[in-house]
Amino acid sequence: RLWLENHKSTSFSFFAKGLSGSYVKSISTQIERRFEIPSSLLGIIEGSFELGNLMVMILVSYLGPKVHRPKVIAVGCLIMSLGTFLSVMPHFLMGRYNYERISISVNNSSTSFSACSPTLSLHPSASDDMEAAEELKESANSYLWMFVLMGNLLRGIGEAPVIPLGISYIDDFAKEENSAFYIGMVRTTGMVGPTLGYLLGAFCASLWVDIGIVDLDSLTINPKDTRWVGAWWIGFLICGIANFLSSLPFWFLPYSLPKEEEKRNTKELNISSVTAQVDYSAVEPQIQPKLKFSKAVKDFLPTLKKLLGNPTFLVFLLLTIFQYNFMVALGTYEPKFMEQQFNVSLSNAIFLIGVILLPTAVLGMFLGSFITKKFKWLVTGMAKFSCITSIISYLLSLLYFMSDCEMLHVAGLTVSYSGIKQTASPKPSLIASCNSDCNCMLNQWDPVCGDNGITYMTACFAGCKSSTGSGKNMVFHNCSCMDIQSSGLSNFSAVLGQCQRESCTNKFPYFLVLLTVNAFTLSAISTPTYMIIFRIISPDLKSFAVGTETLIGRLLGGLPAPIYFGALIDQTCLKWGTKSCGGLGSCRVYDTKAFRNIYLGFISGLRTVCCFLYIVLFILIKKRFGPDSKDLKNTDVPSEKESASVCTKETFPSAKTVADHEVTCM
Repeated sequence: RLWLENHKSTSFSFFAKGLSGSYVKSISTQIERRFEIPSSLLGIIEGSFELGNLMVMILVSYLGPKVHRPKVIAVGCLIMSLGTFLSVMPHFLMGRYNYERISISVNNSSTSFSACSPTLSLHPSASDDMEAAEELKESANSYLWMFVLMGNLLRGIGEAPVIPLGISYIDDFAKEENSAFYIGMVRTTGMVGPTLGYLLGAFCASLWVDIGIVDLDSLTINPKDTRWVGAWWIGFLICGIANFLSSLPFWFLPYSLPKEEEKRNTKELNISSVTAQVDYSAVEPQIQPKLKFSKAVKDFLPTLKKLLGNPTFLVFLLLTIFQYNFMVALGTYEPKFMEQQFNVSLSNAIFLIGVILLPTAVLGMFLGSFITKKFKWLVTGMAKFSCITSIISYLLSLLYFMSDCEMLHVAGLTVSYSGIKQTASPKPSLIASCNSDCNCMLNQWDPVCGDNGITYMTACFAGCKSSTGSGKNMVFHNCSCMDIQSSGLSNFSAVLGQCQRESCTNKFPYFLVLLTVNAFTLSAISTPTYMIIFRIISPDLKSFAVGTETLIGRLLGGLPAPIYFGALIDQTCLKWGTKSCGGLGSCRVYDTKAFRNIYLGFISGLRTVCCFLYIVLFILIKKRFGPDSKDLKNTDVPSEKESASVCTKETFPSAKTVADHEVTCM
């Protein structure tokens, strides 16, 4: 009964943290656009989660075996809930979202509007006063993104005890041959959280941010527009509730569980049908020891020195750092890459990740756990499987570079007004003879697609003199700039929005198939790789080792990766948006070729190092734990199986005993 309660509680805590974590990743671009910030600043917001984790991870992991682990996890889940609710506060403080759009003048006909007018914006009106008031409000709201940053910081602090204490709590009381399967099942169940998180993100991204208080028919943009902001705040409320509920079961779990190999008399533990409550005091095999803080601090440095003195563990740490770098980058910027590269809306990109990629990852993770249990792999078998599979996955990832896609043709930005591509200097000019008398604002972005297949920054830059329709159905006519490259087939009209790149959309299914296969192979080695850490260190260092591995991975991988990837992506921006207060907003148009080369190039470089470290790790493990190992011969341990059993299950009552077993365990 206690084992079942612990398994369900741990699984649900993994689910809740995965739900909130993946949801934040999925709507990161929505946050970038709502607060009008660059990707590099978004990376700092994402990195604040890792920073919060780092603040307490090493302390939690070190003190883990010495404290009541379930109650510490419960406190962590409550802190995660608080951070999630804090992140939603800016929505209720900022007011309505006013996206960037141009002003148009009314012609003599009440049904026609002109984007090109020499007198545009020369005469102030009541609407100008309202816009000025909105600018002041926007300026005051420009730093509200710090609520999201602080919320992420708290989420990181709260999540710190969940993984190391939850995993070690299971592994300490499980049979060695079942441990990998149990942990794999918890991690697999936890992957349902990220799947639903991405689905929730896709749903919220398809809704308008101010849903319920704005007439949706008055909008002139759709979810494919780079100015679209979804209802990001709804998902935060749901995730906050889930994190709060996940904390409740842990308050009722005991300090320790009965060991699985101990055969208990079921009659003694039968619960009467009259009394449905469990008396935990009757089944607790251990009593929580009193923690002496001064002794714990004194023993910290010797324990850390012993852990880092293991060369196999050091290679594992390096591998973790590089894996964190490319995995965090993928989780943060993959939806944006899919949107910019293949002309799909963010909501569709997020939906496909949640529906296809994450379930595939769950299947791969389960298969990796099942294979490990089925063949009863020891540490050498796990390392060999992880090494071979990671190399195969890396080679498949190189095919990403074949997903070449044409750049969006924007007049005066990526092509000239005559439609000729100009990559060398001088770059095309935004002002041409066809729109020189239109008084266009150079910093505005309200794109229209001409019937010549070229996108114009605004209808003003297209030189449009009249229009029909309203809202999303507005069509501009008499656009003089389309006459420059006219072949007689154009009627000089334009519609709202960017032109679609059909060739890019057609390549997207092939990219998605490749991404799915890669996700499967990567997730298949997740559990075997994770179990290596429990087999190369002594049992009394399990929690500390897991915490150290997570700490270093987040410090040198999870924290900097979104920042430097975001800064590199910002370098490929061709057109920045403009806030109503006049400052630079989020990026509207990227150089898709440069974006692809930088994004995929850096990820491939990181994965190249990972493959090399997998090979080194396998060699070290085979040398230490293989049948020809000198260490095994010198310690009179006849087989690898017995060595692994001693290393992972033997209890070390004192520092002297630990030192005596360093040869076999370290």
